[in-house]
Amino acid sequence: MEKKHSKSQLRELFLTKRQALSEEVHDELSLAIANKCLQLPIWELQYFHLFLPIKSKSEIDSTLLLTLLQGRDKEVVLPKLKGSHDLDHILLTDSTRIINNSWEIPEPQKGILFDPKELDVVFIPLLIFDLQGQRVGYGKGFYDRFLKKCKPEALKIGLSFFDPVQAIEDVYKGDIRLDFCVCPNKIHSF
Repeated sequence: MEKKHSKSQLRELFLTKRQALSEEVHDELSLAIANKCLQLPIWELQYFHLFLPIKSKSEIDSTLLLTLLQGRDKEVVLPKLKGSHDLDHILLTDSTRIINNSWEIPEPQKGILFDPKELDVVFIPLLIFDLQGQRVGYGKGFYDRFLKKCKPEALKIGLSFFDPVQAIEDVYKGDIRLDFCVCPNKIHSF
């Protein structure tokens, strides 16, 4: 049986693994994840929250998923940092201007604020997840705080280059689990 690892151990290990991917492999895996998302039971829903990729952290190229959502006339909402501990949520429109903030995170410069309670689907950036649907992000808690503001039935979908680990040892009761995690070769359901 696989040993449990702490979030900090997993964070370091999988950030290193992700940054070791060649650009070609990164792009292939991102495309496979976007294509796999077409199999999710979400396409009748309307309001989708999507992160844009932080290139310096080799995040999944979620712009491919953005193209799919826009091609199906879905409403897309993007996060924007608000202070040092919170997020605003901005409705993406034709006039939305995306810029990199001081942490190199692409976000809308300004726009129409959107209430998280109206979201149907939230795509969640992560480094790794486990077989119970627990996830490891960068450890700042932005998404845990944000997800608590969403309606309970909003689908929480992680996107991961890597298959799950057995278990994360230091989960706490405030952690919000995923409903699905999409990997290049499989959709995990929790």
